[in-house]
Amino acid sequence: MSDSQVHFGGPDRPVGLLRDLLAERIALVPAGGSIDWVTYYFRDRRLAAALVEARERGVDVRVTLDGHPRTPHANAAVIEMLQAGLGSGLRVVRGRFDGTPLGKIARPRLHEKLYCFSHPSPVAFVGSFNPSGDSPEADPAVIEVIGDHDRAYNLLVELRDPNLVGDLIEHARGLHTARHGCSDRFAASANRCLRHAGYSVYFWPRARRHPIVALLLELRRGARVRIAASHISGSSALSGFCALAARGVAIEILAESTLRRVPLEVERRLAHAGISLRRLNADAWIPMHDKFALVESPQQKSAIFGSFNWSEPSYRFNREIGVVAEDPLLFQAFEQRWDQLAAEAG
Repeated sequence: MSDSQVHFGGPDRPVGLLRDLLAERIALVPAGGSIDWVTYYFRDRRLAAALVEARERGVDVRVTLDGHPRTPHANAAVIEMLQAGLGSGLRVVRGRFDGTPLGKIARPRLHEKLYCFSHPSPVAFVGSFNPSGDSPEADPAVIEVIGDHDRAYNLLVELRDPNLVGDLIEHARGLHTARHGCSDRFAASANRCLRHAGYSVYFWPRARRHPIVALLLELRRGARVRIAASHISGSSALSGFCALAARGVAIEILAESTLRRVPLEVERRLAHAGISLRRLNADAWIPMHDKFALVESPQQKSAIFGSFNWSEPSYRFNREIGVVAEDPLLFQAFEQRWDQLAAEAG
């Protein structure tokens, strides 16, 4: 029996399935319990109100949120609500140079998506989903930029191993109190690995080598890698993928349809290396935001998931989380989803 369960959102699933999952978990935490969230975009005022209500009934609620995401003012309404309702339970990560070219280097983005609940049993959700939708939608212009994530291809993996969940809660609380800046990569907490029951959890940015890249570069001829990616850009990811293909590793990629997130030049370079890339051509408002990989070799079968992208900001600057799971049932669930997405891809 697996200690985890994967929940997929998408245009083939009920609208708001993942945000409703989080709402249900908020409602289940009683007085004396705890909720610890780390996220990048947070625009869902109904979820924000639910967190405030939980605080009012005696739940220890901590939310750590990026105050200046790529769409700078996207989180403003929820930040105002949570500042009033959570007080010190809200940590908004901002930098002195936000909004300037230097700000892109001086402070990494808080791009993790981690949602921890103490009751009715400890669980932590890790994946690609931000609660970035709102109903009623107060600012449609934001959705034009980031897409409708209540309908998008997204995922959250529900982790239930109590030791792993305990460590993830500790990590979330560490982010709540930490200084955030260009020295993040040198912190011991950023370079550690949490290992429990066949799961390895890594954090970025880090001074040490990228752990997922290191895992992939151990593969040899005959191995197979399948990647669902919302962002592929920059030389690091491309060089790694091309090196694997040259070694005889079979690589297949399902990607976002927009050229901003996966430029045409990336597609050309991958094709030149013999790597299959297909795009999910959903509605323009529905992003392909899944972030997972399936790795198969004679030695292993692993499912990899988290918040990280195959891009330079994700590799080098952002606060990210990634999980490598050697769990046959979880691998099977991801493989079934891959097959569904591959059938839809152009």
